[in-house]
Amino acid sequence: MDHPALAAELLRQHHAREQSRALPGLARTDVGAAYAIQRDLVRLLRAEANAAPVGYKIGLTSARMQAMCGIDHPIGGVVLAHRVHASGVKLNAAAFGRIGLEFEIGMKITRDVTGPFDLASVGACVGAVCAAVEVVDDRRADYKTLEVASLVADNSWNAGIVLGAWRTTWPDLESVRGVVHLNGAEVDSGHGRDVLGHPFAPLIWLAEHLANAGEGLRAGDIVLTGSLVTTRFPAISEAYRFDVAGIGSVAIDVEV
Repeated sequence: MDHPALAAELLRQHHAREQSRALPGLARTDVGAAYAIQRDLVRLLRAEANAAPVGYKIGLTSARMQAMCGIDHPIGGVVLAHRVHASGVKLNAAAFGRIGLEFEIGMKITRDVTGPFDLASVGACVGAVCAAVEVVDDRRADYKTLEVASLVADNSWNAGIVLGAWRTTWPDLESVRGVVHLNGAEVDSGHGRDVLGHPFAPLIWLAEHLANAGEGLRAGDIVLTGSLVTTRFPAISEAYRFDVAGIGSVAIDVEV
């Protein structure tokens, strides 16, 4: 199949709630082809929902997430406007192949990122931060056989984002602690440094990735910088809250 046909096949699989599997004819490590398919899939999703892109997700930026997926480098995907939710949203698990939740620091870009791509210059383009949750749909993927190309092609599994209140001032992001609460009890935690050493570091990766594709990270973009902890997969109805010290909280309920 060509790239548009593979993108259409991915969309069909999502509608049918089929289990994620390797795409036919796509080499396991052909990330370049995978991003081309992703662009075609995003075009289909945009047309279907009449929704514009609002930014990006960056995945696999922590050692824990890379170990979970067996992939040793970050990946990116596009976030569409109809998939942006405010804190407190309730999502129905039946709308997904398998819903997963990832707990992150969100960034709002207020100045085009033009380089140099280092912590200081990229960080100067960030105007606000928030506690955030990425909603992913892994469609019951088998992580023992997971390969990067099909994951990337499937828009890196992004199925939405949930945003807490934006803050225009923030503490040292490298040392901030994020705590995940399930039904009011702490179940996991991580620090800003867990994502490539500093939450601005994933932005460097994204800016370079977009520049290599002839695109750019622009003012107004929202970016999620990767989960501080491993993905949670609610199997029963659950209420989550993610607190990031000095930044704020975000809440999401999943109904099963």
